[in-house]
Amino acid sequence: MIISMETNQVIEKTARDAYGRLLSYLAVHWRDLQAVEDAIGDAFLAALETWPKVGVPDKPEAWLITAARRRLIDRARRTRISESALPTLLVMSEDTQRLTSSSAAFPDERLRMMFLCTHPAIDPVMRTPLMLQTVLGIDAARIAAAFIIKPSTMSQRLTRVKAKIRAERLIFEMPDAEEIPNRLDSVLEATYAAYGSGWGEAAIADSSRKRLEEEAIYLGKLLLQFAPREPEVYGLLALMLHCEARREARYDDEGNYVPLSEQKCSRWNQSLIMEAERYLHNASQAGGIGRFQLMAAIQSVHAQRLWTGRIEWEAIAQLYEGLICMYPSLGALVGRAAAVAEAYGAERGITLLEAIPSEKVVNYQPYWALAGHLYKRMNRIEDARSAYSHAIGLSTDVSVRQFLSRQASAKSIGIDKKISGSALNLPLQ
Repeated sequence: MIISMETNQVIEKTARDAYGRLLSYLAVHWRDLQAVEDAIGDAFLAALETWPKVGVPDKPEAWLITAARRRLIDRARRTRISESALPTLLVMSEDTQRLTSSSAAFPDERLRMMFLCTHPAIDPVMRTPLMLQTVLGIDAARIAAAFIIKPSTMSQRLTRVKAKIRAERLIFEMPDAEEIPNRLDSVLEATYAAYGSGWGEAAIADSSRKRLEEEAIYLGKLLLQFAPREPEVYGLLALMLHCEARREARYDDEGNYVPLSEQKCSRWNQSLIMEAERYLHNASQAGGIGRFQLMAAIQSVHAQRLWTGRIEWEAIAQLYEGLICMYPSLGALVGRAAAVAEAYGAERGITLLEAIPSEKVVNYQPYWALAGHLYKRMNRIEDARSAYSHAIGLSTDVSVRQFLSRQASAKSIGIDKKISGSALNLPLQ
């Protein structure tokens, strides 16, 4: 069958924009994740067959929910699943009919679904990847890159956790209010990872992940309704908004990558910066300090250049020390080395950088980008070229590759004595 380009584009856009909402809406009621994924897949196949003939429905999401619900009902009857399942589906049927015949917005159950993925029986290590794939629609390869492991390994782990959910017939229940703080970290991590996934592809014109930045901020604000007294929710929002404020400054008018310390402050969104500062202040008033608050505070110091004209690298280095004491991630270790190099000299920075176990940094682009800059400053020419070459090979952004290539060129090696530590392509810079 030949599908018109226009209809095909509508189906692709609906799948891209609504898959997580569709799955979450069904899963929080039906509780069988594999059955829901299969039903939604069948619904999209039905759309590919039907919409070119009869036209795209006014409410594509409601149409798809109705089609998926029918398949779940058929499956329930065919396999004689618990009779209690059918009343649930009938209620869902009434909901979809109401949505189809009214102007009501489609309910967004993704945040509830994210909390459902923190079920105690699910391996804590896999809760965030499960949310990223099922709720936010990020593919296993991209999730693997975020966790710095092989795509095949991540895919196998996701398959196993879904098999466990199915085999043990796990019953997903929304945690009680008192349980939410204990299950919040995985939800915050997934929201942060989703934002980072969109942030990392900001320069790709047709990237479907750009929307993830806005979705992550939306979910972060929605989280305030579930956990209004949790300082880390405010911290995460402050972090994302500080980064979002610099979106337009990351590339010049010709599309060239611009490192943070060289960005024009006039291109930063001041209203977003002020909003981020309010959230960071709210976090400080809520009591307790956490990872995302410290990360937001680092971005806040960078933002002060808008008013002071300088970057307080000593303050940033101190904040990284606190972050590493609490959450010694690879990104934090590399970020500390960059800040220390800017504040106290390349030698101290490279000492911290080279102390990171080599097996952890093989495929971590920011490490090699920073190493190239520091070796360059120290006039270790061959080491600089090797590190730059490694960083270029690991960079997915063409403009970043071009930037690093210019830094690594024979003409500039050994001549440029200024550390461009913030030229380091750290996540969310």
